[in-house]
Amino acid sequence: MKVLITDEISQEGLQPLLDDPRVAVDVRLGLPVEELHQIIGGYEAIITRSGTRIDPALLEHAASLKIVARAGVGIDNVDVESASNKGIIVVNAPFGNVNSAAEHTMAILLSLCRNVTVANASLKGGDWKRAPFTGSELKGKTIGVIGLGKVGGRVARRSKAFEAEVITCDPYISEKRAEDFGVKLVSLDDIVRYSDIITVHTPLNQETRGMISGDHFERMKDGVIVVNCARGGIIEEAAMLAALESGKVAGAAFDVWSEEPPSSEVLKKLIGHPRMLVTPHLGANTFEAQKNVAVDVSREIINYLDGRPMENAVNIPKFDPDLMDHMKPFMGLVSKIGEFVAQLAPPNPAKAIFAYNGKIARYDCAPLTVCGLAALLNRQTEQEVNMVNARLVAKTMGLAVEEVRTTESESFSSLVTVTVEAPEGRRTIAGTLFEGIPKIVKMRDFQTDFTPEEHMLVISYADRPGLLGKIGTILGEASVNIGNMSLGRRAKAGEAMVVLSLDTPADEATLDRIAKAVDSHFIKAVQMR
Repeated sequence: MKVLITDEISQEGLQPLLDDPRVAVDVRLGLPVEELHQIIGGYEAIITRSGTRIDPALLEHAASLKIVARAGVGIDNVDVESASNKGIIVVNAPFGNVNSAAEHTMAILLSLCRNVTVANASLKGGDWKRAPFTGSELKGKTIGVIGLGKVGGRVARRSKAFEAEVITCDPYISEKRAEDFGVKLVSLDDIVRYSDIITVHTPLNQETRGMISGDHFERMKDGVIVVNCARGGIIEEAAMLAALESGKVAGAAFDVWSEEPPSSEVLKKLIGHPRMLVTPHLGANTFEAQKNVAVDVSREIINYLDGRPMENAVNIPKFDPDLMDHMKPFMGLVSKIGEFVAQLAPPNPAKAIFAYNGKIARYDCAPLTVCGLAALLNRQTEQEVNMVNARLVAKTMGLAVEEVRTTESESFSSLVTVTVEAPEGRRTIAGTLFEGIPKIVKMRDFQTDFTPEEHMLVISYADRPGLLGKIGTILGEASVNIGNMSLGRRAKAGEAMVVLSLDTPADEATLDRIAKAVDSHFIKAVQMR
């Protein structure tokens, strides 16, 4: 795999990629857009920070691109929708710099409260003045944390350590989660009304852009302090400037800006305001954080090469990280079932049904459904299908996708069933895990017991004495050895289904001989990747 790096990335953190013989890494920093467009077609992965825009114009030239890796949390510079439409996986490093960002939040907040930067400049300028730099403590203050995620949670804990009262607003967490941090969950309106200090820790998206506006500033306490170490644009910067100029806000500390580098007159005035403490987006700029995010995206690329689930892909449905180890084997199972049933299904499928029974149904199974759908569709279309674009491809093909979950299961603790319906009929395959190994336990209404292998042969016929022997003889005459056999039947002398694993594939002539010898109802060779 050829990997292009376009921004400064920690060399030490890239070591997992550099050590992998399957990967060729090219570092090309500061490329003009036109040159980047010219060369991107030769690469399968690109690693960036915030200095490279991954937009539709670039993606149009990226014929071979499989992964966009953002070495950091934010993906503002990546057009995720355009990447998804092309089946390109977008990964980030959401945890590598969280501690760095939390510590920087506390650093600029404390520096502002204790007038560190202006006192430093004064003393270096030759003055010895103390009275002008009298500060304030965090102890006893009410600190409102907007967003109790990985960074916000750390800021909340550190604020508690300073003996501040912490309240938080986050629509995506439970009261129990807030209690775990020792903070009180309130509304955004309560944050605005009651906080002495307000700090934001949310991503920048349609919901959060301009979250703190002029109307909110009017309802804040007089003398409030505002901190933004998350993303520029969450707080309306013109409103922030007006609140500083009016004296409503006693001071503000910003690390991030809606334009980076800032160029507008509003931002220049805001940055230059005497009660504004500013840094040039340094939240993730520690040696530890830069190494961590580089390690994280390097591992994701290696996960892709190894066919393992991507833990930090932003455009793939994924499990709670705590469930990943438990669910990984089921991803392998549903992929095997999807690939198998796709080769048996009649043409022009109209619906794919993914059913989950037993213990597995207690969890969110959407990632399993997408994983199985990708495996199924890869056998149905020439387009490369993965977990990024599986649902988009299904929609384009007119394939309805249904998911069913029930905790009831008669025979197995967990059972995954995939059914493909078409005008000509339907095919159903069910599987489970035995000690972590995928097993197919049902095909249509036949009970089976086999592990999918590279070369398989599925035959259904009217059960009569001697037919299995004929199948074995014909395969032997073709020098095809049978590895394993699973036989299912409805009743004595009724219809039977046999599934054979073969050491080598059987050719069409051999399949024709078998079909005639046993008067088969159905015969199909299945090739598993």
